[in-house]
Amino acid sequence: MSTCCISGFSWDGTPSGREDKSHNINYYAAGDNKEVAILFLHDLFGWTFNNSRLLADHFAQEVNATVFLPDLLRSGHVLKLFSPSFDGEVIPEDAIFNPEKKLKIDIGAWKERHGKEIRGPAIHVFAEKLKKETGFKKVGAIGYCWGGWATFQLGAKGKNLVDAISTAHPSFLTKEEIDAVAVPVQILAPETDGQLTPELKEYANSVIPSLGVDYDYQYFPGLAHGFACRADTNNKVEKQGLERAKNAASSWFAQMLHIQ
Repeated sequence: MSTCCISGFSWDGTPSGREDKSHNINYYAAGDNKEVAILFLHDLFGWTFNNSRLLADHFAQEVNATVFLPDLLRSGHVLKLFSPSFDGEVIPEDAIFNPEKKLKIDIGAWKERHGKEIRGPAIHVFAEKLKKETGFKKVGAIGYCWGGWATFQLGAKGKNLVDAISTAHPSFLTKEEIDAVAVPVQILAPETDGQLTPELKEYANSVIPSLGVDYDYQYFPGLAHGFACRADTNNKVEKQGLERAKNAASSWFAQMLHIQ
């Protein structure tokens, strides 16, 4: 993981959803569909990041689903730049446009505190709640950046936790996780990405079509890691890419999650 994961822009707009708590996990929710749900797995900026909440609102409306954006980092605190010593933390939102603050963030140390083995169990618990305890007939998962790897884990063989997944510029995704996926997959892939490398793109495009699941690979030339959730909306190319990405994900879930 590099500084590309904490680069980008924050967007104007006021989220229209609500906050609640389940299984001791705070979450933001948008929409009121009783049969279709989408689990939104956020990036390093956490569940309160305005961009993520606006995207959740969009999916709730366009897909006709209830979207859940849980606090995957158990973020009782915003990251203390010099001596983080607590369980949960998010990258401060103003680090996006503050180069001095961005330089003080030790991404490697952050990764160690929030690895898959540490944050994965809570993600699985929340997904299991949606699938098995709340009455939703169809559940999808979408993950951005840090949250991308978890979509593949939730969609793995034998899990029966989600019915379809989408991910934009996922971080930490492995070939083994790609091999194990067993539900329809959508990948939103920028041209430049130090995490979703050309090798990993090629591997996904070679392996997933052989797994017997629906697969939608969307390539975004001229764009880089983070564009789908932190694009500069004043930049024509980035704005068009953002809109295409969110509309592609909406169309994907509308097809995959709504009962015919």
